Amino acid sequence: MTVSTVAVLGAGSWGTALGMQLARTGHNVRLWARDQAQAAAMQDSRINQRYLPDCRLPDSLQVSADPDETCAGADHILVAVPSHAFGATVERIAQYVNVETGLAWASKGFEPGTGRLLHEVARELVGAQIPLAVITGPSFAHEVARGLPTAVTAGATTPEFGQLWAGLLHGSGFRAYYTADLVGAELGGAVKNVIAVACGMADGLELGDNARAALITRGLAEMRRLGRALGAEEDTLMGLAGAGDLVLTCTGNLSRNRRLGLALGAGRSVDEAVAEIGQVVEGIKTAEEVMRLARRAGVEMPIAEQVHGILYRGWSARKGVRVLMERHLKPEAD
Repeated sequence: MTVSTVAVLGAGSWGTALGMQLARTGHNVRLWARDQAQAAAMQDSRINQRYLPDCRLPDSLQVSADPDETCAGADHILVAVPSHAFGATVERIAQYVNVETGLAWASKGFEPGTGRLLHEVARELVGAQIPLAVITGPSFAHEVARGLPTAVTAGATTPEFGQLWAGLLHGSGFRAYYTADLVGAELGGAVKNVIAVACGMADGLELGDNARAALITRGLAEMRRLGRALGAEEDTLMGLAGAGDLVLTCTGNLSRNRRLGLALGAGRSVDEAVAEIGQVVEGIKTAEEVMRLARRAGVEMPIAEQVHGILYRGWSARKGVRVLMERHLKPEAD
């Protein structure tokens, strides 16, 4: 195996966990933390106290608050910041991106205000010739950091670039696949966050296992419907990036989006729920962009519409579930 130097931009739970996995597979990792004090504390204590306090950083992972120091001379670059910060982060480090390094990211969402997929943002900032990839799939950061078994997929602009990133991450109980369906991989990783909020609300309202299963299944139908309109491949949305991530995020209590829904179902406000969670909840911003995309594509997404109304228009969570269950009769298959 060739040892590479990998720059990871973003020292939240997911960026740190992926940096740890890359270090486990034998690579030298430079992890960028936006906050100087956080970077110094992580480098000194070898722990990300805020996000992963019980997971020690490997010796081959170094932390810096300087993005230039992190990226200069790196063989590969991985961005792992929230989707709303993706564009600004890529723009800041674009000078270090070339056809050899390529650009990969582990952010799940859309560009705020436009609904653009993140590969469209990246294309604009680094150029059409740069290979691109997204790392996505059912993967809670804390479990990855602990080395528990996990499987993800690398969706890329070319099979070769997807295979490269799968190879960088694969090993030590971490299985990586690859696909050339970048659109499907991005879409699945984003839409599932909105459906998870709905599932959390149903559980917060104590509506039972049947309701959760119905929301997951019909949420997958909405994801596939939007995917068809945007050119995603069916197999991708039925795989790790789609169905796999959807099931995990809708049922696992480490999911911030599910926890947001649980809090809303229990009667707390969005602001109260976010403060309690204490981290970025991607489903909030994603709900707005999913509806923007659905309207643009002429796609019906009733679950996403209800979540958006509850988050942004003050609709009732209890009424939202009732509206979904009382919709007009229709065949299951589109």
